[in-house]
Amino acid sequence: MTKEEAANGRDDMIIDGPEQANAVPDGFNANYLRIYYGKLFPHADIFKWLSYGNDGKHPACDKSYVGRREFSFTLENDIYIRFQSFNSVSEMENSIKEKCPFKIDIGPVYSVDPAKRHAYAQSGDNVFTPVERELVFDIDITDYDDVRYCCTGADVCLECWPLMTIAIKVIDTALRDDFGFNHILWAYSGRRGVHCWVCDGKARRLTNEQRAAIADYFRVYKGNENSNKKVSLPGLVLHPFLARSYTEVLKGFFEGKLLSNQNLLSSEERYEKILEMIPDASVTSELRGRWQDNKRSSMSKDDINIVRWEQLKQILQSGKQKAQGLRRCVEEIVFSYTYPRLDMEVSKHMNHLLKAPFCVHPKTGRVCVPIDPNNCDEFDPTTVPTLSQLLEELNKGGLRQDAENGWERTSLGESIAFFRSSFLQPLLKSCKEEIESSYNAKLQQSKNNTLSW
Repeated sequence: MTKEEAANGRDDMIIDGPEQANAVPDGFNANYLRIYYGKLFPHADIFKWLSYGNDGKHPACDKSYVGRREFSFTLENDIYIRFQSFNSVSEMENSIKEKCPFKIDIGPVYSVDPAKRHAYAQSGDNVFTPVERELVFDIDITDYDDVRYCCTGADVCLECWPLMTIAIKVIDTALRDDFGFNHILWAYSGRRGVHCWVCDGKARRLTNEQRAAIADYFRVYKGNENSNKKVSLPGLVLHPFLARSYTEVLKGFFEGKLLSNQNLLSSEERYEKILEMIPDASVTSELRGRWQDNKRSSMSKDDINIVRWEQLKQILQSGKQKAQGLRRCVEEIVFSYTYPRLDMEVSKHMNHLLKAPFCVHPKTGRVCVPIDPNNCDEFDPTTVPTLSQLLEELNKGGLRQDAENGWERTSLGESIAFFRSSFLQPLLKSCKEEIESSYNAKLQQSKNNTLSW
């Protein structure tokens, strides 16, 4: 595909020969996106996921299910189209290809077709209401700006991205071990964060009150941006979930990486933020005196952040500091800097929209690929495939003969294969078993009712 072909939005992938220039100019535009939606976006996989087995031929399948799901498109120039619905994968695919949305958001399953909500409203009955929705979590690196010094705002680098990795580890473990959920999809947001979709049937059917209770289970941040102490860990012992998170994930990350990567104790401005979290003036005065008067020798090979942290721990956890509150200060500091910061409102309400996986972020051109929670340490946001990179790979692959499986020959292939094998296939197997079990239970109940007559 030459530059002129890309500019004209052609998607027939004419390749003139092996010597043809394959380079595609960097950037994001509707013409690139049109080719992506035509050749690479996994329409069928997304539709199968959101059908939850109801697109099959089993008599218990709810044929109206996926048609009651809201899709929202953001078009070029921030034109929003909400409350769209699709009854088949071809209908969804054709709409996406035609409208070429810069962003696709997924909403809840409603009681009626959202595209026909006005007709139901005129009947006078309040029947248009969300009835099902994945339990979702949204974590954004910008919410960590007070504890990272390498980047601010939407910028992210390999020094601060591990904060997202830690969030995945803590939340994923709790969702599986504490709540018993199995079908969890993590996805890169395309720029500065991660999204989590909990797709078990019992998760999708949670009420807003139950969602709020789960979100609150994860909440430790009680203060605001003006509070010196944003985390409060009451009680003689930590809740088992918090204790596990601290010992297995947070403590090692804070001491082994974050302290040095972000130089948290290297300057007065930075260590004062930590000293402000200690409620005992005599302790803070002693540490401040040490750190101001006893400057590190220029010959010392020890990391000043590690040295000062060990001094802080030694004082706070020594025998003379009997108060439980002071001993707990070390844990509260670690939690303040490392614990996941959730957008609570996204998780609490069924009607919140969330960006679909495999969208392309218009600011970065990067695809919102799934993240394997078991190998999230290896995820590098700077190497996620970009739109122009994928078109270049398509160009090199010569896909006129095999357009259907174009993604297999690009760097997107691994992500789609992971989505299918690790998330979609186990999910659909579980959904089919649930549909069959429910159907058999209803049959048995019907037989029992007949016999009772």
